[in-house]
Amino acid sequence: MGATRGAIAAGDAATANAAAEMLRDGGNAFDAVLAALCMTPVAEPVLSSLAGGGFLLAEPADGQAVLYDFFCQTPKRKKAVLDIEFYPVDVDFGTATQEFHIGTGAMATPGVVAGLFAVHRDLGRLPMSRIVEPAATLARKGIEISGLQAHILEIVAPIYLADESAAALFESATQPGQVLREAEIYRPEAMGATLEALAREGQDLFYRGEIAAEIVETCATHGGMLTRADLERYEVVRRRPLDRGFGNARILTNPAPSSGGPLIAFALAMLDGRTVGVAPDDPAWLMQLADAMATTNAARSGCGLDEGCDERLVARLLSDPTMRQYRASMSGRALKQGGTTHVSVIDAAGNAAAMSISNGEGCGRVLRGCGVVPNNMLGEEDINPRGFHEWAADTRISSMMAPTLVDHADGRRTALGSGGSNRIRTAILQVLMNMLHFEMDLAAAVAAPRVHYERSLLSVEAVGATGGFDARQINRFAEPFPNKELWDRFSMFYGGVHAVALNPGSGTFDGAGDGRRGGVYVTV
Repeated sequence: MGATRGAIAAGDAATANAAAEMLRDGGNAFDAVLAALCMTPVAEPVLSSLAGGGFLLAEPADGQAVLYDFFCQTPKRKKAVLDIEFYPVDVDFGTATQEFHIGTGAMATPGVVAGLFAVHRDLGRLPMSRIVEPAATLARKGIEISGLQAHILEIVAPIYLADESAAALFESATQPGQVLREAEIYRPEAMGATLEALAREGQDLFYRGEIAAEIVETCATHGGMLTRADLERYEVVRRRPLDRGFGNARILTNPAPSSGGPLIAFALAMLDGRTVGVAPDDPAWLMQLADAMATTNAARSGCGLDEGCDERLVARLLSDPTMRQYRASMSGRALKQGGTTHVSVIDAAGNAAAMSISNGEGCGRVLRGCGVVPNNMLGEEDINPRGFHEWAADTRISSMMAPTLVDHADGRRTALGSGGSNRIRTAILQVLMNMLHFEMDLAAAVAAPRVHYERSLLSVEAVGATGGFDARQINRFAEPFPNKELWDRFSMFYGGVHAVALNPGSGTFDGAGDGRRGGVYVTV
């Protein structure tokens, strides 16, 4: 066997295999992550879409890191609430219920296709026709719905049966009125043709051509707000990553206007240098962790990030006076208080890519003739903290997504990120702490059970489960919290961190796909 060409962690085997094909063909980490991007709407259809948005944090082996922001943009003009299609649905996670809003009026300007082409122009090596090929081929052939994807579809079934255009793709052939079941075939043939057409014609097909016309017509007919001007003027933004130290490591993550990266950086600062707790399940350590989460939530509000996020507010959040103030108030504070997927790739040359993408939960429709599910970003409470319909026009939407790279003092490089709505930042935080503070390998750091604290509710997963928290330890830790949910299993509710690492000195790779979200880890 030859030398290992790279490593991939992703949310589905088909997604990882698409990336692996690019590495085998001589492509770099960026070709690989783009092939994975094209595959995610096929293999992970609820979590990703060509009409969604995302972020890619790229660090070339011989260049500066750059954050590609191709997340969704609010419409240039609002319509009266009574004139748009916008309505609530409840998503039941089993132990927790979350309300989302769907309809064409929840659709923001999508950025995935623009991001695909921007990264390819800057960093790609292989032709676009090769990058889309694995996804286009599988879309035409059809893919068996995995157990995890079937579970996700069942959770959001009201969305994917809301309109006949969606039901035509996602309704079970054996159980009418139900969504696709495990092992049934999902065959988005029109999406395969769309990918091939994009490779031939470029992104103008989506933003100025036939697909743009279909988006505009759908919005005009069914109560949406996007116009041709929204699509034609969409731009990918290249940003300097947020760069923070933790111990001897350098952490790069998503900067403003997204809030996930700054809030992770703040929580790490709250925990840096803390030595309480000799193990990640020590009650004293868990109290510190919950305290840091609560403090971060308080700082988010106190610095105005719950009203929006910009560089000025992030500078205030991460300033020494602010962090000293909140570190001093940490003790006891915890007692007073969608859908996303991720791909990480590092190649043997040291090129690293961490990409997080989302479609929300989808708006409940499928674009005619192209097999694409539009997003519902204007209907997600997590990214509309001021309330629905209160967004500023023509503005890049803030997000909790936080693709992250870690440059270690010994030369190692790690790429990671997570799905999981508001749990994204706490999932990434805990994996970083497991890796940097407790010196776990990536598999152990990702697999370890997690906690989440928000809105005065403590959530703890896998209490008493195999590989989970010890029930006696958790009862000691959780007893003072008046509002708590102790889960007896691991769950996708707590995110899905997919991570890879390269040790350039030895040329060896490490990594893990999070089993909570069907994660796989492969080397090529």
